[in-house]
Amino acid sequence: MKSAFTAALLAAVIALPAYAQEASKPPEPFTEDFLSDAENINAGQEMWAEQCRHCHGRTAYPGKAPKLKPYKYKPEFVYRRVTDGFRKMPSWEEVYTDLERMQITAYVLSDDFSP
Repeated sequence: MKSAFTAALLAAVIALPAYAQEASKPPEPFTEDFLSDAENINAGQEMWAEQCRHCHGRTAYPGKAPKLKPYKYKPEFVYRRVTDGFRKMPSWEEVYTDLERMQITAYVLSDDFSP
């Protein structure tokens, strides 16, 4: 009985990362044109100021949320974190559309980003 349970649990754990990673892929691959488009960056900046700055902004330190290091991030990583959440950060999948989450990503990775 233990071995059947252990095998089932192991199979679920192995499958989970693949499912989670697949579930949070952007609907279209990020392109340099998308990431550098001023409209996308400005739209992402507005959403950032409206929602994200509360926890990730300069006045939120120390404590509320980790300080972001966008120079280390790839677009898919940022999109996945915004979509799925991480630790205490909630998922924004039900709040923002795919495009809006992609625009937030564009802003976070832009030279205009200011937490």
